[in-house]
Amino acid sequence: MEFFQKSIHMASSHLPNYLRANRKRLGVSQDDVACLLGARSGGKVCRYERGAREPSLRVALAYETIFKRPIRELFAGLHDEVKREVTAHAKRMMRKIDPAKAGNQSARKSESLAAIAKGKRVKPKAP
Repeated sequence: MEFFQKSIHMASSHLPNYLRANRKRLGVSQDDVACLLGARSGGKVCRYERGAREPSLRVALAYETIFKRPIRELFAGLHDEVKREVTAHAKRMMRKIDPAKAGNQSARKSESLAAIAKGKRVKPKAP
């Protein structure tokens, strides 16, 4: 039973990124991708693919343009990690809210943090 549970967990976890798989899907080399990114050689692309280096937002958006996949899919493992961190921060912030100072803004803040902590979309404030 323990093996089965581990298999389920492993199947649901993501690689840090899927850059190499998407590059291979297109049939292009690391040097080709480097050229599209405006880099001199495939060395930087290799480091991104191995997860040894995280790309800037600009480079991540360029990857999205090249591979026609959302950033959150290309960097699924990183996305999961960031989501867990933000959720934890939101939960800590919720504990710090003083219920005695519950005005409209504080109530809205509590509602927004609760949605973020649960991984739900924050609903826009009605006019």
